Formats: sequence, C-alpha cells, structure tokens
Amino acid sequence: MEPEVQPHPEGVAAEALPNETPLTPEPIDLAPGPQQYRGLRWMFIGDQGLRAGWSVLIFLVLTFLFLVALGSAATVIAHKVLHLKTGNFTPLTGFIQETISFLALLGAAALMALIERRRILDYNLTGPRRLVHFVSGLAAGFAALSALVGALVWGGWLHFGPVALSGAQIFNYAALWGAVFLLTGLFEEGSFRCYLQYTFTRGINFWWALGIVGAICILLLLTSKGNGVWGVYGIAVLGIAPCWMLKVKKVPTARFWQAAWVTSTLFGFIHTGNNGENWIGIFAAAAIGFVFCVSVRLTGSAWWAIGCHAAWDWAETYFYGTADSGLVASGHYLSTTPAGNPLWSGGADGPEGSLLVLGVILLLLAALIALYGRKRGELHLQAAGQNDATLA
Repeated sequence: MEPEVQPHPEGVAAEALPNETPLTPEPIDLAPGPQQYRGLRWMFIGDQGLRAGWSVLIFLVLTFLFLVALGSAATVIAHKVLHLKTGNFTPLTGFIQETISFLALLGAAALMALIERRRILDYNLTGPRRLVHFVSGLAAGFAALSALVGALVWGGWLHFGPVALSGAQIFNYAALWGAVFLLTGLFEEGSFRCYLQYTFTRGINFWWALGIVGAICILLLLTSKGNGVWGVYGIAVLGIAPCWMLKVKKVPTARFWQAAWVTSTLFGFIHTGNNGENWIGIFAAAAIGFVFCVSVRLTGSAWWAIGCHAAWDWAETYFYGTADSGLVASGHYLSTTPAGNPLWSGGADGPEGSLLVLGVILLLLAALIALYGRKRGELHLQAAGQNDATLA
C-alpha cells in the first residue's frame, strides 16, 4: 500500500475539513541525493506506525483466533451444561453467538489499539452527538424495513398471519432480540465500518483496492457454487469506475471511498456463507454496507450505522417475523408468509431477497444525505466563516 494518511479521528479525512489550510508546495530539489534505504523496517513501518496492510492482516488473524477459542468454549458449555440444540434460531442461541463474535472483535481491536498506540474509540467511534446519531439510526432502520414490508404487502407478495405472542412474552422477546441485534450491529459495524474502514483509509489506493476486490471475486469463483455470489460480482464491478475517477481527479477523499468499496464488497462476501441468500440479498448486503460507509463520512462516526443495522434486523426478525437470510426465528411478534414470484417477494430469503429492497436502500441513502449532508455543509460554512474572521 502507498504512503499512509492518518484518517481524521471522527472518520472524516483531514484534508476535507474547511478550516485546514492546504500546505504550500515546497520547491522541488532536482539534485540527486542519497537513495532512501528500504529494508525490512520500511516494509512493516510507515509514517503512521504499522502499515495498514499488516494491521488488517493481524486484525483478521486475531479475530479468527478469538472466535475459534471462544466458540469452542461456548460449544462445550451449550451442549454439556445448557443442553441446547444446534440449528435453532432462538434468542438464547443468538445471544450466545453474537456475544462470542462481539468479544472476539473487542479482543482483537484492543490488541490492535495497543500495537498501533491508539484508542479503540479512534476507529470511527468518536465524533459529535453519538447518542443522537445512534437513536436516529435506530429510527431509520425500523422505518426502512417497515417501508419494505409495507411495499411487499401492498403488492400482494407478503401476507400477515396471526400475532404469535401475547402478554408479557411480547416485551420479553422484544428485549431479548433487541440485545441480540445490538450485539450484531456492534460486531459487524465494529468490524467493517470501524476498524477495517478506518485502517484501509489510512493506507489504501486504487490499485490495492482493485487487487483486494479482484481477489475476493476470484476466491468466490473458485470455491463457491451458489448463495448469490453474483451479488458480490455486481458490487465489485460497480465500484471500479467511480474509484478510478477519484484516482484520476486526485480527489482528497479518494482513499475513504476506495476503502468503502473494499469493505462493502467484503460485507457482501461474508453473507455468501448464509444458506438462505440469493444474489439480490447478497447485493443488498453490500449496498447497505456502502450506505453505512456514507453515514460514517457524514456523521463522523459509525454510531448511526450501528443503530440502523440493529433496528433493521430487529424489525425483520422479531417485529414482523419474516425470514432473515432464510432463517425464521422463534419468539417473533407478528407472523408473515411470502407469496408470488420470489423475485418480488424474496421467497425463503425474506424481504432482503426481494428486488424492492434495492429501492428502499436508495431511499435510505437519499434520506441520509438530505438530513446529514445539509448539516455537514452548514458546519463547513460556519468553520470557513470563523477562519475568515480570524484572518481578518
């Protein structure tokens, strides 16, 4: 990867801030000088410490090791102590799985922060009004999934059945599934929109991004025979032209968007492991991953994305009782059944497998830009005004 640029602590590239004056180019000395030694240290250490590529690799290895260790211990406890049956999607099994994932991420991120001499919050978790953004994300995620369900019902592709819960069960399961999907949001957004997005941004360029995305596609081509891999190919191809134009025009924020292309493709890639996914669901996962990257750029942190992710899954799995990546959970509030052409209903995949989900994602992106893009512009104007007043 090329020489690294430290991302702004709030997830915003420092060079994009209006109150920072660009450095005046220094005269170029054309006289030949001693060549810089590029030994082993140069391969591993850059201006910002450990190079981004090595940081990502170590992070992934640490996360995997933590997952294996914690998963093995949890399996023994679940089978021999709790006597849980595997394969059931219940609040308890979901909570155990997501807790393992979150603790693995936390352990890996803590070690990486120690190695890189940073705080965990530096990985796109700082920024203004974090609680407000988190709550706003919760509202947006529930509203977006509700709009998708409403469109499916209106078109006759989803039918409601009887209410599945009553009395105190409604609130108990609501809280249990809320905890599960909060952990889901923390793990998946913490991995992709926090550590990976932050770290790729400080050391990636177009060619590295293209190489990583290409390697993902080749891996799928050689190893996968289904589960919607065309969704990954789609997001990979769509990102080439925009990222190339950012490179050609030397846009200051190019690194962030090239990193977003990589993390969104990776996000779609990990969902190919779900048995119930089709290509639309995989593409939708990658597309919503990009929307979450946009939210990091506009709000300065990943808290909006965490809230939106958690609420979307909660509404889909618990509140409306639809399938989520082919799985229908026990303990859901409402009951629904898909009907008609799976291209529109989503079939066994659930609402995320419906072609309508792409329209909802576009609406979510538009609402995000309309709400936070305007406020971001106002902040930039205020900062510019303060700079002018100071100079005067």
